[in-house]
Amino acid sequence: MLLHLNLLATAPGGVARLRELILTLAVQGKLVPQDPKDEPASALLKKIRAEKDRQILEGKIKRDRPLAEIAAEEKPFGLPTGWEWVRLNSLLQKIGAGSTPLGGREVYVPSGVKFLRSQNVWDDGLRLNAVAYIKPATHAKMAGTVVVANDLLFNITGASIGRCAIVPSNFDEANVSQHVTIVRTVLPALNAFLHKVLVSRHVQQAVMDVQVGVSREGLSIAKLGQFLIPVPPLAEQSRIVTRVEELMRLCDSLEAKGQLEATQHAQLVSTLLATLTDSEPPAQLADNWHRIATHFDLLLDRPQAVDALEQTILQLAVRGLLVPQDPQDEPASVLLKKIRAEKDKLIAEGKIKRDKPLPPIAEDEQPFALPSGWAWARVENLGVTQTGGTPASSKPEYFDGNFPFIGPGQITPAGKILPPEKFISERGRLESTVAEPGDILMVCIGGSIGKCAAASYATAFNQQINSIRPVLVSNEYVLNAMTGSEFMAMVVRTATGSATPIISKGKWDLLLLPLPPLAEQSRIVTRVAQLRRLCFELRQRLAASPSTQAHLAEALVAENP
Repeated sequence: MLLHLNLLATAPGGVARLRELILTLAVQGKLVPQDPKDEPASALLKKIRAEKDRQILEGKIKRDRPLAEIAAEEKPFGLPTGWEWVRLNSLLQKIGAGSTPLGGREVYVPSGVKFLRSQNVWDDGLRLNAVAYIKPATHAKMAGTVVVANDLLFNITGASIGRCAIVPSNFDEANVSQHVTIVRTVLPALNAFLHKVLVSRHVQQAVMDVQVGVSREGLSIAKLGQFLIPVPPLAEQSRIVTRVEELMRLCDSLEAKGQLEATQHAQLVSTLLATLTDSEPPAQLADNWHRIATHFDLLLDRPQAVDALEQTILQLAVRGLLVPQDPQDEPASVLLKKIRAEKDKLIAEGKIKRDKPLPPIAEDEQPFALPSGWAWARVENLGVTQTGGTPASSKPEYFDGNFPFIGPGQITPAGKILPPEKFISERGRLESTVAEPGDILMVCIGGSIGKCAAASYATAFNQQINSIRPVLVSNEYVLNAMTGSEFMAMVVRTATGSATPIISKGKWDLLLLPLPPLAEQSRIVTRVAQLRRLCFELRQRLAASPSTQAHLAEALVAENP
């Protein structure tokens, strides 16, 4: 639940923090969507176990000891469906540190077999510009410390503790010192994702928590092998690695140029804000928001990013994630019955026309799950809908008056209705369709399809606009829901015509909106208004100081009262 957003100055080390965030989202399964068709990690773990057993029988590796069960309280965070927690050792055929030959530096030679030390191991790969060499004879005596292609190397002592590199696939041969651990997986296909886990905050914090040594940090191999590793399906691992590498390249660009190109910036903002709307319970939203908020100083440095944040706020609102639910609220199912009764009353009084029965909402139509007490409703379920009309142009007397008449041009992308450019007479008004203040108008044809606003004055409108007059429902809530990107996308998907898209009133009436209890609608509208005002203030700061970035660095997330 978002209470308020604080605008702060640029924080140092922002790109490093952004990299950390990307890895955190990756290892928690929040960076790419899950695919239920993927073979689950449980099946992958069985294949790994079978391959280890085969290698043991062939004498290639030693039999490993049974690992302790992972207790529920050990697990630092929840995993998506299809993922599994394992201990690092269960993924490996080898874990072991190297050694330094007798004589130390005295045995180094100008050329020979590479001898890798902690200063050669970096998260972005091996750095060999200052690599040491040992004689082939020395190398032959150190068979247990030989590095092979695709190994993972993990520093276990010193100031560089926790740094990890993947040995390139075209690597020839080398040995490692006692400050570096060889981490060799059973299946090399695991390496790329496992590397992301090992350099993520999840493992790095574990390293800090268990290291020993008074004057020099140290991590035992036994403790490293017990670390908990989140394992996704193999196909998802590949998708995660691809996405992480894309975003890390954006971070490279941000470091090099100080600012991302528009498309790069939009990609980064979209990816990170999507983790908020993908939050399931409100508690998960709180956790995700806390994690992301400290990086907004890098992201909200241009109006387009603030627009994306505002859309995210609307999406959170219609998913029931912006304010807490109150079990004492009258549920939306009861509200829908009251709306139906009120519409029937208006029909009986001759104030509105009888509407056609709407088809029931099938489960596979529902875009996402709703909180308890909410219900899905079709647009026409929520009020009286109309489509506009234009008086006959052959009758000039219809346009000789002072009653406002608008078209799509008077509805702005920002959700405002501009003053009318045309006026019609009383007779013309009878030939058109009239919206009262509070009615919600949406453009239903052309390039501006989906633009939406609430009428601030009584006005007639033309046939390129549909309207709804909510009955017993908050106008402001319906407007927020219709302005959200998910409803807009539904409009575009349902529209027909490629050159000039159009959605008929009949199809528009059938579109779905999430409906909360009436009391919760009021709370949502209040919270959205608060947050949109802060977005407005942020835009003002950006406009007032184009040479100075205005930054949103923190959002406080309150517990449900």
